Amino acid sequence: MSISLTVPVRTRQDSFFWQLMSRPTTAMAAAVLAVVIISAALAPWLAPFSPSQLSIMQRLHAPGTVHFLGTDELGRDILSRMLFAGQTSLSVGIAVVLFTSVTGVLLGLLAGYFRALDAPLSRLIDAMMAFPDILLAIALVAALGPSATNVVIALGIVYTPRMARVIRASTLVIRELPYVEAAKALAVPTPVILYRHILRNLTSPLLVQCTFIFANAILAEAGLSFLGVGISPDIPTWGTMISQGRQYMDQASWIMLFPGIAIVITVLSLQLLGDGLRDLLDPRLAKGA
Repeated sequence: MSISLTVPVRTRQDSFFWQLMSRPTTAMAAAVLAVVIISAALAPWLAPFSPSQLSIMQRLHAPGTVHFLGTDELGRDILSRMLFAGQTSLSVGIAVVLFTSVTGVLLGLLAGYFRALDAPLSRLIDAMMAFPDILLAIALVAALGPSATNVVIALGIVYTPRMARVIRASTLVIRELPYVEAAKALAVPTPVILYRHILRNLTSPLLVQCTFIFANAILAEAGLSFLGVGISPDIPTWGTMISQGRQYMDQASWIMLFPGIAIVITVLSLQLLGDGLRDLLDPRLAKGA
């Protein structure tokens, strides 16, 4: 008598990626975001002109066959500047996410795992979150000076409390679970417990929070550049382009319109992608669905 064993095969529909892409809104947001990122990454090859190329004879030209999105007050091609501005804006957003992921996770783990550190670190986090984001960012950039690095540092400090608060809340729950208590009873070193048993189980809230911080960082960087306290004006960013086109809004609205659309599309795509990740990774929401 022969016995046949059936091994369950993991189909592509069971994978995390395909479950995420099965949601139409999330899939569309991911596709739009991928186009934005790829376009910015390939800006040197996709841009029809140099972003700093001046042509006074062609200043304030409306969108047409030569300049698809028109030109600005100095005759620079809007499409080319938008592609290179996307590189800067997205790079700032990614750098802020990395900054907050390191500092926020560290503060959140310390506050959530060590009871003696919970109260002082929580008060520090609450105090930082009491300031409006944009005002705190303006103050920090004004103190540090306008540059891309200082903008990343300022926004990283602004959004670190948000990440730390989420990580702390999750750590408070995980540290009371039986397998963590068992690791403590077996005298497993604390760094090993923090990394292997706690940090690895914080992937879901960390990933979701990163998408929201990415979106907020792009929006905040645009706001700082618009106010003239962000990245140097000679470096194209979406916020800088909008700021420079304010005085020509009546006669050349496309200077502000297209960078504004780029910001809205990118931030909205990140927010929708974050919502999709949260709904898929949160067992309570998945069970309710």
